Amino acid sequence: MVREKVTVSTRTLQWKCVESRVDNKRLCYGRFILSPLIKGQADTIGIAMRRALLGEIEGTCITRAKSEKIPHEYSTIVGIQESVHEILMNLKEIGLRSNLYGTCGAFICARGPGYVTAQDIISPPSVEIVDNTQHIARLTEPIDLCIGLQIERNRGYRYSIKRPNNFQDGSYPIDAVFMPVRNANHSIHSYGNGNERQEILFLEIWTNGSLT
Repeated sequence: MVREKVTVSTRTLQWKCVESRVDNKRLCYGRFILSPLIKGQADTIGIAMRRALLGEIEGTCITRAKSEKIPHEYSTIVGIQESVHEILMNLKEIGLRSNLYGTCGAFICARGPGYVTAQDIISPPSVEIVDNTQHIARLTEPIDLCIGLQIERNRGYRYSIKRPNNFQDGSYPIDAVFMPVRNANHSIHSYGNGNERQEILFLEIWTNGSLT
């Protein structure tokens, strides 16, 4: 963890990181200040920055999985502890970073018994896995698990539209959470007297580890 004493200039507008920490590979935190601001500016800037951080920064995630051996999303497979739905939810949580434009393919091919983790994802060099230990499935028998993946870089959140014809070829869309910033809050500290009152904007940012 890094902490710095907050000092405020009365002349030049300053942007400064006053605290940062890495809670784990998939959760990073930073606290920033912007000052000095005249009365009313801090809230306007804070709202705009929060909206931009949550909605306008691009991120990378898995948006589709495909396996011909899967009959439907809520089925179970002999030799795999998790249901297909649970595996899809685990894939949704995999943190990725990339300089990708558009989409690309990746795949998982593992043999049990044993655990399947993010480390088993074979992806192009342009895609990096944030946490290789993220759990995907547990194979309880000596079977093969092969899944094709679609990886995409975009912004915001996209709810997957599940149509019957998507499942006929074993292809399953996954809700896409592209936002690398998972939460952002702002607060305001006022100081001074009368017409000389000024404000300090405090901005707290949490990311999924793909953006630090």
